[in-house]
Amino acid sequence: MTAETAKVTLYWLEKSRAQNTLWLLEELKIDYEIKTFRRGSDMLAPPELKEVHPLGKSPVVSITPPGSSEPIILAESGFITQYLSEHFGQGTTMMPKRWKEGQEGKIGGETEEWLRWQYMLHFVEGTFMATLIISVVAGALKSNRVPFFLRPFTSVIANQILSSFVLPRIQKQFAFLEKQLETSGGDFLCGKDLSSADVLISFGLVSAKDKIKDFGSWPDGGPEATYPKLYAYISRLESEPGYRGAIDKIKGIDSSLGIRF
Repeated sequence: MTAETAKVTLYWLEKSRAQNTLWLLEELKIDYEIKTFRRGSDMLAPPELKEVHPLGKSPVVSITPPGSSEPIILAESGFITQYLSEHFGQGTTMMPKRWKEGQEGKIGGETEEWLRWQYMLHFVEGTFMATLIISVVAGALKSNRVPFFLRPFTSVIANQILSSFVLPRIQKQFAFLEKQLETSGGDFLCGKDLSSADVLISFGLVSAKDKIKDFGSWPDGGPEATYPKLYAYISRLESEPGYRGAIDKIKGIDSSLGIRF
């Protein structure tokens, strides 16, 4: 499948990981359409998204192959990222080279960069984002959506969840990412080049970096001092031209749409 002949549409929901997918499309330099959706007052996705995919979530990408009238519907951020990288990533750094020279198709013949990339796609989806979602749910117990007379009690429960369950896991995962950056041989998780694994993890890291200090007690200097390589990496991601371009793309469509969760 080639970018020149496939019709690609991104169904983008504000304050969602669809922003990652938008950034990836920018890095792949392919033509695409974007349809935007707002969250309701309950912060849920609108029912119109169920017309695109039964779960009614975002991101969702539709790809109509050349010569076909039936689109392929892609859902789930990790699957979308891998599919787009594999089919449209030629000539970019989004998917590292898979095989060492002369080792094509052999067990253990994969490059270190590709193995890191493949693992990171699953780490983000299976471990990292699952922890962040729990923190979001716990945070909601302290929000003004809880009746004021119940909020003191739900806040105690929320703080306990954050400090005793979420924080230890976040600290372990941030320490792991710190080590991955230390050993990658470059400025990014898989090596010297930006890959779609970096794009995929960006939304979660940017969303969490300023919030986790309130999850419980930290050594002097807080998380930024504890994980200096990781926080420097987050800053690099935020300064990437594609990252900034994806934000400008949404602002150009409707500046009132939210981007960060």
